[in-house]
Formats: sequence, C-alpha cells, structure tokens
Amino acid sequence: MRIKQKPEDFSVKESYRFDEVDSGRHRVYLMDKQKLSTFDAVTRLRDAFGLKPGAISYCGLKDKQGRTEQIIAVDGADVDMQEPDLRLKYLGRTDKPLSAANITSNRFSVTVRSLQPESLGPLNQAAAEVNRLGVVNYFDSQRFGSLKHGQGFIAKDLIRGDFEAALHNYMAKPSELDRTEDAKIKAFWKENWGRWDARVPYEGTRKYHRVLKSLRDQPGDYLRAFLQIDADYRAILLFTYQSFLWNEGVRRYLQLMLPREHLFPMRYQAGTLLFHRDASPEVLRTLRDATFPLLAPNTTFSDPKVEEAVRWVLGREKLGLEDLRIPGAERRLYFKHEERPLLSFPHKLVVGRTQADELNRGAIKVNVAFTLPPGAYATLVIKRLFHFDYAEDSPETIRASQRPKLAQAEAEAAAHEPSSRRGPPLRDASTTRRAPGGRGAPGATSARRPVGDRDTRGPGRRRAAASEVDLLEPAAGRARTLASQAPAPKPVEPPVPLGFRERQRQRKQALETARAESEAKRAQKAKPKKSRKK
Repeated sequence: MRIKQKPEDFSVKESYRFDEVDSGRHRVYLMDKQKLSTFDAVTRLRDAFGLKPGAISYCGLKDKQGRTEQIIAVDGADVDMQEPDLRLKYLGRTDKPLSAANITSNRFSVTVRSLQPESLGPLNQAAAEVNRLGVVNYFDSQRFGSLKHGQGFIAKDLIRGDFEAALHNYMAKPSELDRTEDAKIKAFWKENWGRWDARVPYEGTRKYHRVLKSLRDQPGDYLRAFLQIDADYRAILLFTYQSFLWNEGVRRYLQLMLPREHLFPMRYQAGTLLFHRDASPEVLRTLRDATFPLLAPNTTFSDPKVEEAVRWVLGREKLGLEDLRIPGAERRLYFKHEERPLLSFPHKLVVGRTQADELNRGAIKVNVAFTLPPGAYATLVIKRLFHFDYAEDSPETIRASQRPKLAQAEAEAAAHEPSSRRGPPLRDASTTRRAPGGRGAPGATSARRPVGDRDTRGPGRRRAAASEVDLLEPAAGRARTLASQAPAPKPVEPPVPLGFRERQRQRKQALETARAESEAKRAQKAKPKKSRKK
C-alpha cells in the first residue's frame, strides 16, 4: 500500500471556532496550503509582509505531504496571498491569539493506493476492530523528522548541557533526503563551523540571521545563540523528545495490561509501536478512560502501572524526572506536563468503493474518510486499518524514489537556462576531434563533471561540463556547420539582486495593497455575527 503519492491523496479540513470581535487586533484567515508544512507556510507569510516572530498564531501543525486547511491569526496586520500552494481567505477579527482550544476536530480524506483485491477482506475486519477498540493515540513518524534527517533528538543535547552540539545539529547537519536550499546552507556551516563571519552564498540563510548575529557578538555562548531560534520551533524540539518518551511509555503500559497474543508490532520512524487487536471488556473500559502523561519534572502518578511504565522508559534513557530540565534556561526551555488520551476513536469512518489505480498498474485504490479529535494522527488510523499490508519506508527507499524526480528537475532547469549558458550542442565523443594544443588535446587533463553540476560560488551558477567547455572542431575535409560558424552569443548577465531598501519598499507596497483589499471586502459584507463556527 502507498499513501500521499499525490497532494490530493491526503486532505485535511479543520473544524474551528473563534469569538469574532470587530475591533480585535488579530486578523483570522483560512489558510489553504499544499506540500508545505505549517512552519514553512507561516515563515513565508512572515517574510513576505515583514512580520515579527510570533506575529502569526495557529491551532496546530498540519501535515506537509498533502493539502490542508487550517486557520491562522495575524497580529496587527492585514495580509493576503493567492499562490498555487498557499492561499488565504479572510474570516474576521478576534481579540486574542489562536491556540489548540480553537479546534473542534479534523476531517481527513485519504486515498490509499497500490492495493490488491485480496486486501479487501482484512480491511473490513480491521475497520470493525478500529470501531470497537479504537487506535492507540501514538505520535507518528511525522513528529520525528529530526531522526529521519539524521539530527537525532536535539533535546537530549540540551538536557546534557551540550549547547554547541544542539546548535550544530540544528544548523550544520545536512540531510541526504533534503533537496532544498536549506540543506546546502547546513552543509556550508558544517564545513565552516566557527567561522561566523563567512559569507553564505544562499538567500535562505535569513532563517539563521539572529543565531549568527549572536555567535558573532559572543562566539562561545552557544546557549544564547540557541535561544535566538524561533520560540515555536524550540518548543517543538523539546516536544519531539517528550513525544518519544510518551510512545515508549505507552508501549510498555500495553505490555503490562494485555497478553502478548492480543498485541502486534508495527515499525515507525523512531522504533516499534504496539497495537491491540483484542481486549477483554474490563481492560477495554480501562483503556478507553486512561490517559498517559507527557513527562515533566512535576509529573505525578495515580496509576501504579503508569508509574511502572514511566520508570521503565526513563531507566532505558538513563534519566529521572528531575533530569528533564535545561540547565541555565529553565524559564525559556522547559518540559510541560500534560495528560494525553491513551486511545483515539475515529468518528464517521467511511471506506469507499475500490477503483482502478491510475498511478500503479494492475493495482486498485480506495478512499478512507474519518474525523479525529485535535492532536490525533490520521496516518496511524491508516496504518492500523492496513497493518497487514503496510511497511515503513526506509531512508534508502526514500532516496531511491527521489532520484527520478531529482533528475527530472535538473533536466527542466537545464532546459529553461539561456542558450548562452547551455553551450553548443553536444556531440558523440567517438566522432569528434578537438583542436590540437587546446584544452581537449591529447595529453591535456581536465576534471569531468556531469552536465548540471552546480558551482558552490553562488546559487544558480553552474560549472560547465568538460564537453561544454571544449569547442568542437568539424571533421577534416568537411565544411563547418552553421553552429560552428555562428558567432559566440553574448553571455546573459544575471539579474542584479534587490537591495535592502528596495525589498522593504516592495513589502510595504504589498502590505498596503493587501490592507486596502481587506478593507474593501469588509465594507461589502454585512455586520458579522459574534461567533464563528464551522
């Protein structure tokens, strides 16, 4: 089975509520995004309109791989964006930032592909088990992207007080799976760690400006530099490790509550999860009402089995509850205690009719729709329903799936480059002769690189391959071709980058335009209601 082969295969719509206040300073928008994480979308809006960190609030993080709708609130500014992968719709105003309390539920629609007809029998049985038993409310692989990309648990570096290691893993640990400019920036700082005045040849380095400024001012104070990271992202780094402890503790708790034959394992990004396929009525009632704590130094226990499970997982990590502190930054970096339901129950679970899968020859696809409470993972419901046919993708599998896309992207980029940068048409090496004494003459050596190899001197600048650099001579006794007779085209000068003042002027103009459009929309509407629900 496969999911998220197309953005439309994974759809999320947030059901929300907020108190509408005409004079509120927070503008509320419905954000429709595609192939973007919530962090990426918020960062793009913040950069486009010159907003301060923390100016945009939201109710929760939505999946990157799919199409999702969620509400955001912008403090003190009107914004507007209508791009293919990011659109905003104005909803009204409120007097306070958004939080998880503004979500009522999430409705998911997931297309599961690459299935075989014999999968339908086990699927119907699994759907009946999910309706009766629920799904263990684990944190799924999306929460552990730092493991997928080789950064590990940065929170463990912070707990040890190794702030340099934490900062290095954050900004100097490039991932083999990341094809974005951010991976190039991380690779640059990996090679230039400690040289804080080095010039980064990529525009995306703005993300690290505050951190780098702190390191230039006080080179040895890595904690101070780490605290310049966006507060929401810092909280996620701690929450990632807290989520791992929760998963491991719940796994142990299920082993204490249920016999082995009622459990089955499934691999995920951070290890192995256990799910239950059966339970006695008494145990099921206990599990339905049970919660398990997200651990913090002030966590207490009322259930002896919960406490036993927590002691077991902390023992494996060689920690105690009192160790869940960040030395020197207790007020700005801290673990917060919270009780999380042990089970989640999908509501209005609908398994659609099977259809031919147009992306996988000879296979079928099926759409599954359901509603979950805030904080529950739809991918876990899908894994539980299709556990008989599911396997977690390894990094090697992900890399293999990326190679065709990468090759296609490079070919498209080369096709759109000016002809003066592509060079003359390439010829077969066996039928061409180079000018004597030239760079391609016998005895001359040159480092050959594949076409499209990028130069590290700056973005968008490409080293020409050896076959492009060496001018080809026509065969002896034959007339020169038109290509060889034509004068060399003039090189196309790269556009001059905009200065700081010009960028600020364009941002100010975009903000004024968005504000005028928003005011015009509000003027056309009747007086809004005092409460908005969906």
